[in-house]
Amino acid sequence: MDPVIVVGAGPVGLALSLALAAQGVPTVVLDEGPGKDEPRPARTVVLREDTADLVVRLGCSTLHDEGLRWTGWRSVRRKQLVRAVPLGEEEGAVPLPAPVHLPQHALTRGLRAAVAAQSLVRLVPFSRIDTLEQDPDGVTVHTREPRSTWWRGSYLVGCDGARSTVRKLLDIRFPGRTAVERHAVAALRADLPWPGEAVLHRAPPWRTGGAEVTARPLPDGVWRLDWLLPPRGELVTPDALIARIRDTLAGWCGETPAYELLDTGVYTLHHRLARRWRSKRAFLAGDAAHLLGALGTQGLDEGLRDAENLAWKLAQAWHQDASDILLDSYQAERRAAVASRLRAADQSLPILRGGAGLRTLVPGSARGHDTLLADGHLGCGPLGAPPSYTYSPLSPPHAGAHTPVGTPPGAPVTDVRVTAPDGKTVRLRERLGQGHLLVILVAPGTGVWDRRHWLTAGVMPRLVEAVEALPVKAELLVTESYPGATAHTVLLVRPDGHLVAAFSGVRAAELFAAADAARGGPVTTADSDEAHASTGTGRTADVN
Repeated sequence: MDPVIVVGAGPVGLALSLALAAQGVPTVVLDEGPGKDEPRPARTVVLREDTADLVVRLGCSTLHDEGLRWTGWRSVRRKQLVRAVPLGEEEGAVPLPAPVHLPQHALTRGLRAAVAAQSLVRLVPFSRIDTLEQDPDGVTVHTREPRSTWWRGSYLVGCDGARSTVRKLLDIRFPGRTAVERHAVAALRADLPWPGEAVLHRAPPWRTGGAEVTARPLPDGVWRLDWLLPPRGELVTPDALIARIRDTLAGWCGETPAYELLDTGVYTLHHRLARRWRSKRAFLAGDAAHLLGALGTQGLDEGLRDAENLAWKLAQAWHQDASDILLDSYQAERRAAVASRLRAADQSLPILRGGAGLRTLVPGSARGHDTLLADGHLGCGPLGAPPSYTYSPLSPPHAGAHTPVGTPPGAPVTDVRVTAPDGKTVRLRERLGQGHLLVILVAPGTGVWDRRHWLTAGVMPRLVEAVEALPVKAELLVTESYPGATAHTVLLVRPDGHLVAAFSGVRAAELFAAADAARGGPVTTADSDEAHASTGTGRTADVN
């Protein structure tokens, strides 16, 4: 079968190709650039716990080498500390997970290194596409000079950014809002009073502070500083930016300390959402499908979640064929999740930026507004929490054998320690992304039993038999405990870590039905006919 064509070699395209390779699917990555990124210290990314784990699982080492996990979060308003939140692991506490902050060029370089070590991924530089055609068996694209070539693929994913050529060739609209926020940005090396902590300072008391300034730490004493600018304000001159830097450092340190300026920039943030994310055998992901970033929300986080969500579905289609329900579920789940994030940001902006609108309708103190704003930066609440696919087309109908646990169906599972039948004990997230379902038995006490005993004791023999009879491949794991679950609870988890259902005991028929729903049901003749319907030149009419 032909490889999957990935258009675009940014972090999302590279992550998708690696996620497919981990599931035995070959890819060709068409990169319109030279195959390397120019270092820009002021262009950084913040990865939440789930997306950081995904990147590490894909073989990217730069998170450890060039990233920094924040130790805390501080919110300041004028001269008053509003909130101080510890992050990461602490004795006797359960603080919020610590985001990882690193330069985007370092993340891309680490992903490129992982691609170079992966035989199933072919990265082709200087390959800008200008033609896209689809037929019943695959996708054909043409790349222009200097490497004028026709490429053949089983599927295609456009990860080619905000000005996506793939999206334009598919004639998919990209509506939204322009210039939602503007930020002046500087990367500098200095000694600030909060090593390892991120700081959000609203209404700083100095003249050039503006409405808001954020300081986010990087390794080696480097910080990224962001000043919120008026949406349609004047251009930020170099002299004006230097004045902002000096005044901000003096406001925080008492006087302007010695600093080394590494990079500057002005970034304009847009909010847009593609009307469709699938057109037959072609898909959109990352900035090609959505743009967001106001109020601390992270567009790259969502792009990496796109890649993780789509990879296991394309792998199923590539290896065994897949129903249209499974392939359509990518758009149904991911577009709805990003739309919810955009809606939350658009509703929060009038409140948090001091305008009229909802601020006059929604009461709340400055502390409450600060909590809402911090959500986007820390990965909490509607602005930042990992998505839940509660209403997914892959969700099984409710059955009497289903039982509630601490994770609602469709939500990401808790990263508990699990033991495989071979005796290896790992974190649950380490078993994700391999293209098969996970079946997890909650069995207190197994950690102190000899594995030879618990494999043949209690409900295990019946569960092994039930797992072997599932319509798709699944791995059986055991855990000592899971939040909200009682002994002998059985969890069914998707390859991307979202809970399908939990069962009270071994219920073979219900487990089979849930696994069948999670794969989108069997492939039917109607599915095959629909998936293979020709699109001619690949240009399709838009639908609302």
